[in-house]
Amino acid sequence: MKKFDDQLVSGSILRSVWKLTWPAASLNLVNGVHGLVDHILIGHYIQSETNAANAAIGVAWQVFLVFVVFIASVFHGMNVLIARYAGKQDRENMSKVAYESFLSAVIILVFIVAPIGYVIAPYLIGLVDAGPEVESHALPYLRLLFTCGAPLFLMFMFTGAFQASGDPKTPLVLGILTTILNVCISVVLITGMGPFPALGTIGAGLGTVLAPFVSVVISIILVMRRKMILQPPTEFRLLPDFSIMKIVARIGVPTGIQGVLLNLGGFVVIIFLGTLDDTISASAMAAYTICYAQLFSIITWTCFGLRSAAGTLMGQNMGAGNPQRGKQAVRVAAFFGATWATLIGTVFWIYPTQLLGLFGATEGPIVGIGVSLLGFLCFSGFVLAITLALTGGLQGAGETKMPMYIAFLTQIVLLLGLCAFFKWQGTLTPQRVWMSIFISHFARLILTLLVFRTEKWAHTNVELSS
Repeated sequence: MKKFDDQLVSGSILRSVWKLTWPAASLNLVNGVHGLVDHILIGHYIQSETNAANAAIGVAWQVFLVFVVFIASVFHGMNVLIARYAGKQDRENMSKVAYESFLSAVIILVFIVAPIGYVIAPYLIGLVDAGPEVESHALPYLRLLFTCGAPLFLMFMFTGAFQASGDPKTPLVLGILTTILNVCISVVLITGMGPFPALGTIGAGLGTVLAPFVSVVISIILVMRRKMILQPPTEFRLLPDFSIMKIVARIGVPTGIQGVLLNLGGFVVIIFLGTLDDTISASAMAAYTICYAQLFSIITWTCFGLRSAAGTLMGQNMGAGNPQRGKQAVRVAAFFGATWATLIGTVFWIYPTQLLGLFGATEGPIVGIGVSLLGFLCFSGFVLAITLALTGGLQGAGETKMPMYIAFLTQIVLLLGLCAFFKWQGTLTPQRVWMSIFISHFARLILTLLVFRTEKWAHTNVELSS
C-alpha cells in the first residue's frame, strides 16, 4: 500500500509543483503523440488535394470531444473529492468516491453513449457540411469512437484518480504504454503492414480505442492488489450510490458544461470554416485540424497536465487546511506553463512550413492558411497556458461554476459572435477566424485572472456529507 505524499502539502512549494507537474505534463504530451502520428501517416498514405482524410479525423474528433468532456465531468468531480480527502489522508472516503465514479462511468458508456452515439453520428457529421469526401472518412471513424471508446474514457478516469491521490508517476508509465501500443496499432492498420489490410482512418480509430484497454486492466489489478494509494471499496455494488454521485455531479457537471461549451465553440468554428468558398473550405478545415488540433496540442496537452497538477495541489492543500499555499502553487504552475508555451510558440513562428510539411501539407491553399494560423497560435499558447493553470486552481478548490460562465462568455458569445458578425458582413476569411480565436483566448485569461484574485473561491466546502 502506497503512502500519502506529505511533500505535496508541506515544504518547498516549487518542489511540490514540480513533483506533480513534470509527470502530469509529460503524460499529456505523451498522450498527444498518437494523434500526431495518426495525422502524419494519414497525410502521407491517404493523399488528396484537400487533405480530406486529415480533415475528417479532425471533424470527427471535435464532435466526439463534446461528449468526452461532458462525461469527464463525473471524473472531475471525483478528482476534486479525492484530492481533498488525500489532503486529509482519508483513504476510505477517497477510495469510495473512486469506485462509485468508476461504476457510474461504465454504466453510462456502455448503455447510453455507445448506442446513442452510433445512431446520431451521421447527423452530427452532417452539421459540419464538410463535403462527401470528408464525410466518407469521418462517419465510420466517429461511430467507432462512440461504440468502442469505453477503454479510452476509463483510462482518463484512472489517470485523474491516481494523480488526484498524489501519485502522478503511475499514470505516466501507463500512458507511455498506451501510446506505444496506439502508435504500433496505427502504423500497422493505417498502412496495411504485413498481413493486415490498409484501413486508413478506421485503422487510426482502432488504435485509439484498443490501446487503452491494457492500461485499464493493469490499473484495476493494481488497485485490487492494494498497490496504490487508492484502495478497493469495502463493499462492492452493482449500482452506484446516488447520494455520493449527486455530490460528485454537483462539483463536476459545471466543469462538464464548461468543456462542452469550449468544444462546442471549436465545433461551430469548423462549421464556419465549412461555409467558406469551396476552393478553400476543406483546406481551411485541414489547416485547423493540423495546426490547432495537433501542433497546438504540444502546448495545450502539456498545459492540461499543469491544470491537473494545479487542481490536485489546490485540493490537497485545502484538505490539509492551507488554501493560501495552494494558491501560491497555482501561480508557480502558471509560470511553468507560460515558459513552455513561449518556447513552443517560438518554434511555430520560425518553422511553420516545415511543421506543415510533416503532415504532407506542402502545396496548395493549406500552406498559406496554416502558416497564418500558426502565427496567431504563437501568442494564444502563452495566454492559454496561464489561463489553464489558474482554472485548475479554481476547479481543484471545488469552484467549478465561474470557469463555466467564463467559457460561455468567451467561447460562445465572443468567439462565435465575432465569426457570425464577419459572416454577416460577407468578410469571413480563415485569418479572421484565427483572429477571433485569439481574442476569445485573451478575454478568457482576463476574466479568469479577475476571479482568481478574489478569496471566496479558496474556501469552497466540498464533503460527502454536504
